[in-house]
Amino acid sequence: MTVNSSQKLWMYDTTLRDGTQREGLSVSLEDKLRIARRLDELGIPFIEGGWPGANPKDVQLFWQLQEQPLKQAQIVPFCSTRRPNQAASSEPMLQAILAASTNWVTIFGKSWDLHVTEGLKTSLAENLEMIRDTLQYLRGQGRRVIYDAEHWFDGYKYNPDYALQTIKTAVDAGAEWLVLCDTNGGTLPHEVSQIVTSVIKSFPQHIQLGIHTHNDSDMAVANALAGVMSGVGMVQGTMNGYGERCGNANLCSLIPNLQLKLGYKCIEDDQLSQLAQTSRFVSEVVNLAPDDHAPFVGRSAFAHKGGIHVSAVQKNPLTYEHIEPEQVGNCRRIVISEQAGVSNVLMKARGFGIEIDKNHPKTRQILQRLKELESQGYQFEAAEASFELLMREVLETRPSWFQVKGFQIHCDLGKAVLTTKALATVKVAVNNEDIWEAAEGNGPVAALDAALRKGLVKFYPQIQTFELTDYKVRILNGHTGTSATTRAIVELGNGTQRWTTIGVSNNILEASYQAVVEGLEYGLLLHSQLNAEVR
Repeated sequence: MTVNSSQKLWMYDTTLRDGTQREGLSVSLEDKLRIARRLDELGIPFIEGGWPGANPKDVQLFWQLQEQPLKQAQIVPFCSTRRPNQAASSEPMLQAILAASTNWVTIFGKSWDLHVTEGLKTSLAENLEMIRDTLQYLRGQGRRVIYDAEHWFDGYKYNPDYALQTIKTAVDAGAEWLVLCDTNGGTLPHEVSQIVTSVIKSFPQHIQLGIHTHNDSDMAVANALAGVMSGVGMVQGTMNGYGERCGNANLCSLIPNLQLKLGYKCIEDDQLSQLAQTSRFVSEVVNLAPDDHAPFVGRSAFAHKGGIHVSAVQKNPLTYEHIEPEQVGNCRRIVISEQAGVSNVLMKARGFGIEIDKNHPKTRQILQRLKELESQGYQFEAAEASFELLMREVLETRPSWFQVKGFQIHCDLGKAVLTTKALATVKVAVNNEDIWEAAEGNGPVAALDAALRKGLVKFYPQIQTFELTDYKVRILNGHTGTSATTRAIVELGNGTQRWTTIGVSNNILEASYQAVVEGLEYGLLLHSQLNAEVR
């Protein structure tokens, strides 16, 4: 139900600053520029670019965006208030902020008296002067100021009078936005509601409030929603919830909840339909695997596995979906597993372009074969390309591109483990012609993949475009030691599509061989289907 259709909320993305503080996340200047432009296309009005002066990369980012500005978003530099007992006009870090030549700047200051006395080692009065002097100086230089009240909620809990003094000082000094920060991430939603309401009552004049929440209690999104429902007009967060420690409020959850569930206006509807793609784009750029189970944008967010669920969704998607997946740029998926029923098989077949119904003589045979293989360790929900090949094999429509008649792998150990090289030889038949090939790789699977490609490329040149993008191995029954069953999953791509195949064996090389061979087969199937469409 739309309850606030006329109220605009201002989204503020801090992926390029706060998000990059996540452990294990590192981005180049070019990465930051690509992300900034994608966020601009998504319709985010404020994008925090970093802290100019703290590192050369952030300085260069703002220089680049001066020369090639964003289309609609405000790029914002981030910085602290001046240091104790020093004039703002002589503070070098503020000069770097001014050199960024932006309309808006974000300044953070201390709200918690503990941080003032223990962290800054200065007096409470001097902290207020630091806020006042910094903001007045920047306003005098023609900058519009967003003030981040760091550790606001903790500060308010311990010393509400002083915490209120800090933000009143910021308002009097010219801050246009006051952003209340749950920096430690320990506040709960009911506390956020109470404190935001108290802040609003403490100001006789209208103030513009924002909220910035961290996820240390797994409450970042809930706290941001509580803040908005209590009167906050700006929401700060990051794509995919990236951030220090446990992360920040996830804009990929916040935006659809605010817009689709609460009726606020965050971005345009056609931009909202780009959300899932933007989430995955950012995860690719920062080289972190997308969270398949993320709400709204995850690959599994609208995946249905149980047979009863699938049957119900076929009749009416509302039975098991809280929104239409297309609203956020996602799609419905029917997952194939041992829990599948006929409905799963039929919907998956339809997705593959295979026309069968429940009365088809092979439908039950496909389902039975699926359950037999999954009992052996196969997991087709993670390898849909292999399931399509299985389905086509039962239906006797699986193309036969080549036949691997045998392979051998030899490993040479160097003085260091990292110098290990593998040599694979394969015997493969194409059109009744036997081909022997050999190739080296930095491991047995890479060598096997290279040897297969080498033998097949003269018959199927398109194989040159197939890239092995991921390889995972899992031991299924580790208690049996070295004879344990191994599941190998490989992901391949051709630049525009990706597909995943699976192999299972008590021999890790055989499991890998199965997955690699099916990966090449499926890529050839995709290529043939594309050519058929073109013709």
